[in-house]
Amino acid sequence: MKNGITELSKRKGYLLDMDGVLYRGESPIPGVSEFINHLNDNEIPYLFLTNNSCPTPRDIALKLEKRLQVKVLPENIYSSAMATAEFIRSQKPGGSAFVLGEGGLLKAVYDVGYACNESDPDFVLVGETRSLTLEGVEKAIDMIIAGARLIATNLDPAPKVRGWPKPATGAVIAMLEEATGRKAFCLGKPSPIMMRAARKHLGLQTDETVMIGDTMETDILGGINMGYETILVLTGTTAREDIEKYPYRPQSWSNRS
Repeated sequence: MKNGITELSKRKGYLLDMDGVLYRGESPIPGVSEFINHLNDNEIPYLFLTNNSCPTPRDIALKLEKRLQVKVLPENIYSSAMATAEFIRSQKPGGSAFVLGEGGLLKAVYDVGYACNESDPDFVLVGETRSLTLEGVEKAIDMIIAGARLIATNLDPAPKVRGWPKPATGAVIAMLEEATGRKAFCLGKPSPIMMRAARKHLGLQTDETVMIGDTMETDILGGINMGYETILVLTGTTAREDIEKYPYRPQSWSNRS
């Protein structure tokens, strides 16, 4: 392993992707629990980053505790839903939004003092959801044409396999952009807004921050754009030979599988 997992704790703070980095399917990746325990025991700052806007931080923390058998607090979670809510509050405090999404996004919106509005919202927010309806899409289209600004929690594509239960946010956004002629603004990884906000949540400087992920297009690109050190793990979606396909590369990568 290049810059092995036991050496990482010498650094000051970490942003960690989840699926493919902490676990694969329902199984934890070997060594992860020991690493997280080490971070906790030594009070090393870290956040788990996710583009999934469906669950709340408490939902994610509970899920990780059960999978990894380590203590995880909601404060250790930072999602694209949280980044989206903080952004719209900074743009228009006390505004309103129409949400095509689920509990995690709705809670984040309420937490920043926003109201949900189905008539003339300031923003239309789109996140991951399994409850998308044509009626909701039609409402969103009318609102965007009337002036509501279109925001995406992320633009992750669906995996394009049979049986996948939802079209993914990227597909829904493409539909809304085509129907309205308006481009969405995306807050999830690799957006510098989410990457910067996560670092600030930890109170870190740029050169104190390490991004660990398994995806070149989101985790690694987002970290590189922010000037963070980046570490690619090969336990998720990216294989070693894939690295050569990109004009950028992480500073180091793990051979562990």
